Amino acid sequence: MADALLLALDQGTTSSRAVLFHADGRVAAVAQRPLRQHYPQPGRVEHDAAEIRDATVAVARECLARAGVSARDVRAVGIANQRETTIVWDRTTGAPVAPAIVWQDRRTADVCARLDARGLGPHVEATTGLRLDPYFSGTKLAWILDHTPGARAAATRGDLAFGTVDAWLVWSLTGGIDGGLHATDVTNASRTMLWDIRHGRWDDELLAALDVPRAVLPEVRPSAGPFGTLDAGILGAPVPILGVAGDQHAALFGQACLAPGQTKTTVGTGAFLLMQTGRTPARSAHGLLTTVAYDLGDGPRYALEGSVFVAGAAVQWLRDELGVIASAEETAALAASVPDTGGVVFVPAFTGLGAPTWDPAARGLIAGLTRGTTRAHLARAALEAIAFQTRDVVDAMRADLSASSRQAAGIALPTLRVDGGAAANPVLLQMVADALGAPVERPALVEATAWGAAALAGVAAGLFSAADVAARWRAAERVEPHPASPLRTSGYAAWQRAVELAKGWAVV
Repeated sequence: MADALLLALDQGTTSSRAVLFHADGRVAAVAQRPLRQHYPQPGRVEHDAAEIRDATVAVARECLARAGVSARDVRAVGIANQRETTIVWDRTTGAPVAPAIVWQDRRTADVCARLDARGLGPHVEATTGLRLDPYFSGTKLAWILDHTPGARAAATRGDLAFGTVDAWLVWSLTGGIDGGLHATDVTNASRTMLWDIRHGRWDDELLAALDVPRAVLPEVRPSAGPFGTLDAGILGAPVPILGVAGDQHAALFGQACLAPGQTKTTVGTGAFLLMQTGRTPARSAHGLLTTVAYDLGDGPRYALEGSVFVAGAAVQWLRDELGVIASAEETAALAASVPDTGGVVFVPAFTGLGAPTWDPAARGLIAGLTRGTTRAHLARAALEAIAFQTRDVVDAMRADLSASSRQAAGIALPTLRVDGGAAANPVLLQMVADALGAPVERPALVEATAWGAAALAGVAAGLFSAADVAARWRAAERVEPHPASPLRTSGYAAWQRAVELAKGWAVV
């Protein structure tokens, strides 16, 4: 079994990756290509869906070539995807009818405001576990149907298909116009703001509110199970797709957070904290989301989630737009070269603020600048922003737990497991531990998202069980908080003050 191979297709916000794993989690090969970002207007972010498809195929081929194996050696494929990014395509031609609207995009803030004014917010939260926010796919789908000539009529006729990136890839990779499967998994469905997580079905009231025809929607399946077969022309032989999950849910599974209370954060473009809460949806009273964690075919497990829209993207901004740093890796040494930020606070609300604030009108700011501010101070402030946003979410989780009888049932917030590209930054890990006042752990297998997708496929293929995934998890590093760190006191107080200044900026 250890020699069986599993191929993970990890399609993220800034790159498309393929990782080939042995069934015991060892990495056999990796291939990656960057994904171009398009910013047609302030607050808008788009991708080319055809580029996503073509790059995914290219990295899959490259990954197998690097490992020196063929598709016949691969037992199954698992897909992890950037969530909420919305694609609508023509079932006959296979062509997207509009650019993909990325999860970060805020163009539908006015739509959400109108729906909220109609009193739909409580129904959204009670039914979907989400908030009425442009982050999610439902209003993005409605926007494409409203702003693409002929799209709504074509969707009603059944000529168009909607999907998040996973559904687009499944359809494309299983045959496309020649019989591709139009399906998504329950984790991605739970991020559309159209899916009833309590009853496992598309919600009629929300479909009507956004005028979304049922004919455009994908079939919803468990995360571990059959999603068709990879067309033989792609890799040279047919391979079953047996696992699909949104990237954060895949990371939760890959990080072996399989018991209630276990919590992970994935720090990449954004930062996403998920706490597994078991088989019952847990409502948050402190700005968190309730979402489906995963479904192995025996019913969904649920999670509380806090979504931070900008984390590593703040470091990228310092590199690409300001030229403050030459590489993201440089930030660790640069931030460590100064004892503190010199009073600088960086709120990277480039696309609004996510959990627990939920303000689409917030905008980024850097406060506390003096003539003595250096690029080292800015780099350190960018890393501290990730730590402080993490604490915002963790404090909300703690508040939800302390107000709930679930704490007495054994759910508590233990050590935070950290993965994603930024988890390799030791300075950041220490900042997170200090801001939380709790230990953080970095896994030995850093490819948590890709491994989660592969592991879901492996479970469905019968190669191992979920218990095996948990038993194999190991920490490569455990970081303890420094006692009496200012990040936990005065530093966090300054952060909260700066966040208040950032709120509502776009409507001032």
